Amino acid sequence: MIITAHKNVNLAPDMGDRTFRIGVFRNTPQNTPPGAGLPAFALHVLLLLLIIAAGACAQTAHPLTGRRIAPTMGIGGADWLERSEREGEEHPDDALDALNIKPGMLVADVGAGTGYITARLAKRVGPTGKVFATDIQPEMLSRLREKLDREHVTNVEPVLSTQADPKLPAGKLDLILMVDVYHELTQPQRVLRKMKESLKPGGRLVLIEYRKEDPTIPIRPEHKMSVAEVKTEVEAEGYRLAEVLKNLPRQNIFVFVPVRAL
Repeated sequence: MIITAHKNVNLAPDMGDRTFRIGVFRNTPQNTPPGAGLPAFALHVLLLLLIIAAGACAQTAHPLTGRRIAPTMGIGGADWLERSEREGEEHPDDALDALNIKPGMLVADVGAGTGYITARLAKRVGPTGKVFATDIQPEMLSRLREKLDREHVTNVEPVLSTQADPKLPAGKLDLILMVDVYHELTQPQRVLRKMKESLKPGGRLVLIEYRKEDPTIPIRPEHKMSVAEVKTEVEAEGYRLAEVLKNLPRQNIFVFVPVRAL
């Protein structure tokens, strides 16, 4: 729903400032409105620079693996997240059993959507624990809150995140979980770095993704990931792949631990 080949590029402010200092604006009279008298080609160049700056950090493919980044599921897909078939297809409770989640833990469900996994996490960490449920879409968080109210879940904090920052507390989390989310991140590098800052010593990052190696799984290719892709992309941002669990019918569970600087 979580990333990362993105260096912190911010061209817009500096680029715009330089444009006024050099080039086509050099001979513009002091009181002339910006852009007045510009040749048509210069206006086109300026517009192009603004477009490039606005999308400088967004990616359509990961630079390390060439993997096509899938589009983010919008609110129109909310009912699909709660489909009755999902339990049989994904075995979510088996997935959580494998992660050894204990009462009192602080965990995050990044890309929580409607809260399908969030509610299950909340029961496992209990009243002494807490779940941070993040999503970049306010409409998804509204659906999540409705679900939590219906089920009387009180130990979840919904968080409106961004494409580049999950907005999690620093150094506090035992576990960050992303279920069928990482492959949609448009800035995976930045998200991974932010999540690393949020894990406490001994904390884990867990990704659950459909197996790209199995062509019989009825999911579009851009919504699957191979073991090699996940390992390459995540380890590049300061993690180590500790294990790959294959106990689910269609998905792999990837368990990462952060590599701390000595």
